[in-house]
Amino acid sequence: MTRENLVFLDTETTGTGKEDRLCQVAYTFEGKEYEALFKPPVPITIDAMTVTHITNKMVADCEVFSHSEMYEHLRTLFSSHNILVAHNAPFDISMLSREGIEVPQYIDTFKLAHFLDSEEKVPKKNLQYLRYFYDLDVSHASAHSAMGDVRVLQKLFDFFFVKMSEGGKTETVVLQEMIDISSRPILFRTFTFGKYTGRKISEIAEQDMDYIAWMLNQKIMTRQNTGEDDENWIYTLDYFFNKKRGPDELPF
Repeated sequence: MTRENLVFLDTETTGTGKEDRLCQVAYTFEGKEYEALFKPPVPITIDAMTVTHITNKMVADCEVFSHSEMYEHLRTLFSSHNILVAHNAPFDISMLSREGIEVPQYIDTFKLAHFLDSEEKVPKKNLQYLRYFYDLDVSHASAHSAMGDVRVLQKLFDFFFVKMSEGGKTETVVLQEMIDISSRPILFRTFTFGKYTGRKISEIAEQDMDYIAWMLNQKIMTRQNTGEDDENWIYTLDYFFNKKRGPDELPF
């Protein structure tokens, strides 16, 4: 396993619902860039258009992704022990899965950003915020352009790779650690929503466990009712509900 096995990828989609599909794919592999628009089986939502600026007219005459050379290329890449790198990778993986492409291994820079920010100095973890927070030097990378996001993604990955290589770790060791971190839910430390926004979760677990239990139940019920599967918050709330550990006992 080396960096030559990495496929840096981003998708633009018709929306974020369970029925939505991809309408643009961009990726790089072995230094070569690939990007194309596709005609999705469902209309692009207005909300998605305001973000991507891809309209239904723009894709009306495009080929269907499952009939494209890109589809065959990606299916071959991911069946040959290559590793997807994406920001919020589960979303892109779900979109590829809806097209019949399965991704066996992946690295999620969103989860790496949380893991490496142990002191919570980075207020937001979206791709473009991290680009400017870490002052990444990226050329020709318009926000919400699939290829632009891929170029930022590569620079962010390189930045994290250097940080995780400290101490003389080998390339293979670092990549495996990245894969392992990406496979686990995030354990949040601070509330970013609700009446306790900005407060440490460990403190609220000591002072108002009823709120922790209520919020956990709400998240689980939403998932069971086919709503958002917020695995990171479910994991975090369940952790503090069952363990009641303090901040010095976090498994980091």
